[in-house]
Amino acid sequence: MNYSSKLIEEAVQAFSALPSIGKKTALRLVLHLVKTEPGMTERLGEALLNMRRNIQFCRECHHLSDGPQCQICSDRRRDRSLLCVVEGIRDVMAIEETGQYKGLYHVLGGIISPLEGVGPEALQIDSLLQRVAVGEITEIIMAVSPTIEGETTIFYLSRQLKEYPIRVSTIARGVSFGGELEYADELTLGRSIMARVPYKSEGS
Repeated sequence: MNYSSKLIEEAVQAFSALPSIGKKTALRLVLHLVKTEPGMTERLGEALLNMRRNIQFCRECHHLSDGPQCQICSDRRRDRSLLCVVEGIRDVMAIEETGQYKGLYHVLGGIISPLEGVGPEALQIDSLLQRVAVGEITEIIMAVSPTIEGETTIFYLSRQLKEYPIRVSTIARGVSFGGELEYADELTLGRSIMARVPYKSEGS
C-alpha cells in the first residue's frame, strides 16, 4: 500500500501491531486522527504513556491497579470471606460486568499447561496460599475457563488447599466446556457464579 507519507505509514504500522487491528483498520484510525483537532491526538498519546508508565499490579490480588492496592481489594464493602480465583485480568472484568459477585479476586496469571511449559511455579499460587493462611477466607470459587488445562489447574489448587478449613467451589456449567470465560455472556457468567457447586476431584 502506498501511503505517500512516511509519517502515516509509521502510524499505521504502530496501530496494526495491536491485537485484532489489521492494516485497513489501522489506516482508518490514523486518518481519523489526522482529521480531528490536534488536542485529541495529544490526549490519546498522553493517556497511553501515562497508563504504560504508571500502571501497577495489586500486591494482594495481582489485578491492574493505579497504586499498590486495587480498588476492589481496598473496597471495605466487598465480602472478604469470599475469594474468586481467575486465570487473567480480563476474567475479573468479565465477572465484574455481571454485577453478581461481591467478593474479592485472585489473578493466577495463567493456567497450568505442561505442553506450553507453564507449571505451577509460573503462577501466583504461593501468594494465594498466603492469603488463605491468614484465615479470613471461608470459600474459594474456582472461576477458571472449563478447558483441560483449566481443570488441571483447579485439581492442583484443590490439592494445595486441602489442609485449610475452607470450601472450594467451581462455577456452574452454564459456561460450556472448552470455552473461554471472558467470552461468556454476562447473564450466563453471572448465573454460573451464583449457582456455583462444591468442587469434588476424582480422587476425593
